Parts: sequence; C-alpha cells; structure tokens
Amino acid sequence: MERMQQLEKLDGFGNVQMIAVDRPQPAADQMLIRVRRSLISRGSELFKRYILEEAVSPDIMGYSDAGEIVAVGPDIEGFSVGQQVMVSGPHAQFVLGHETGPRKPVFALPDGLAHETATFLPLATSSVMWMRTTPIDPGQTVVILGQGIVGALCAQIVRERNPGCVITVDAQPLRCDISRKLGADHVIDVSKTDSVAAVMELTHGKGADVVVECVGGQVGIRSFEQAQDMLAAGGVIHLISKYQGAPLPLDGDRFMNKQLIAGIRTQQPRHECQVDAARMLVDGRVRVEELITHRLPWQQTPDAYHMLYKDPGSALGVVLMWD
Repeated sequence: MERMQQLEKLDGFGNVQMIAVDRPQPAADQMLIRVRRSLISRGSELFKRYILEEAVSPDIMGYSDAGEIVAVGPDIEGFSVGQQVMVSGPHAQFVLGHETGPRKPVFALPDGLAHETATFLPLATSSVMWMRTTPIDPGQTVVILGQGIVGALCAQIVRERNPGCVITVDAQPLRCDISRKLGADHVIDVSKTDSVAAVMELTHGKGADVVVECVGGQVGIRSFEQAQDMLAAGGVIHLISKYQGAPLPLDGDRFMNKQLIAGIRTQQPRHECQVDAARMLVDGRVRVEELITHRLPWQQTPDAYHMLYKDPGSALGVVLMWD
C-alpha cells in the first residue's frame, strides 16, 4: 500500500502534526484527487481544529483543496482522470471526492481558474449565498464587520446587490490595508477609530442600512454590540460568524424596529452559486491574490497553524503547496 502525508489534530492544545498514512483507494462512487494547493482559513479552522484539547477526525482538517483526478471509480460518469478540480477535502497529499451529495463534492475547474485561486471557491461560494440572503436595496449603505477572508470576500461580492456605499471595519492594520486595495469605499481601523462614531459620521447620523457581522468568537460579541449601535432604524444585522456557544447581547431598546437574520436563507442551490462564484474568480469581480499573505510547502502546515494562532496580525490567507 502506497503511503502519503496528511494533517492531523491529536490530543492536546495546538497539537497539529503531519502524519504518514495509507493512501486512500476510491470506492465505486469516488474519485482520488492529487492535491496541488489547499487553503487554511483561520476563522474556520483554528477553534475545533486547533484550540480544543481533544483530537478530531483528520477528515475535517481543512476543506479547500484543488488538484487533479488520478483515479475514478466505475460508477463515476461526469469526471475523468487528469481533470482539474476543486474538492472540499482535508489538508493531505491525496483526498477522496464524490460526484454528487453533501460529502466532499468535486467541482470541475473552468478554464482560467488556477489551483491557487480555486482554493478560495468554497468560501467564495458561501459568501455569494450569504450576500444573496442579506436584505439589501440598491443604494443602501452596507457595513461589513471583520475583514478576514470571509469578510473580504463578502465586501466584494455584495457589489452585485448595487449598494450605494460599502464600509469595512477591522482591528488589524494588515486587513484594513487589504480591504482598501480590494476597493471598499471606506475602511475603519478600530485600533485607531471608534467604529460606531465613524459609521455615524459617514452616514450623516443616520446609521447603516445593513451590517454584516463577520468577526465571531469572543471578539465578535463586542462587535455585535457595536453593530446594534451603528444600525439605522429599520436596518438589518446579518450574522455570518460563529460564536462558540457564547450568548450574544441583544438590547431591546437598541434593537427596536430593526431586524436580525443569520446564516444562509437563499433558495438558490449551492451548486449554482458555486458556478457563479467560479465565474467571479475568473473574471476578476472577486480578487483573492491580495488575501494571500503566505505560500508554504506542505511540510510547514503545522507551522502555518501555529503562526495563524499566535500572530494573526501578520497573516491572512495561507496557501499550502503540495507539489
């Protein structure tokens, strides 16, 4: 049996290691993909996949791979060996994918979508679905709280809803700089400026029509409080981030005549949104080059996780190279 390397989270805080295991063999309804690039998303991967003490399944250690098919099961009809694809698989040299269904679906890459860019497709797809969920009227002011990868993608994709102004907010100067490069109308660095006061000034005292909360975690609780204070009467807060079970403060007086929604509520199928997201990545409506702060060989995958945890101010998108 041939061997390969994959990332595992073992017992203990931050205990992530590359482990040699048997290379998987595709079942009749599976494909084997040789991974060329994968993306680490700090916001999605560091809590359950790094911070918790207990070990987790290697199967959930990552979800954004791109590469080529090297073997297909006899029941596969729409894919072939040599095809370039994206798969929602873990950080490993080889992963299994499925033609249909919710578990590790494979997506054929269109011409012009490189492996590196394709690693952003799962998050870009979700961002398309989030931004098509948010109630936005043309010309309205939209504030995106948090400029991690998801927040930066949402700040670009929301443009298809024709907002009048997109304001982004973050506490990390690096992320603020990236947001400016990606075309936000106004960027508020909360390490220097009070975000509520800045939004109220930019909106001439009215407040934002829509606030999209992409911070999450413990810091996101304070961000959610601020979202209520910067929201206009009749406005909407859309929660995207997760808070690891922490209660969110919802003040009745602050929130009167306002609306709160969470997650994805669009009826458009994910695959259709994925096709749209891929087109956006190819034609440049969504840019990800600016989001990549590090490209590292796969041998440094554990180091990448340690860096993202210990030094979030210096890193955003980390792409792992597996060839």
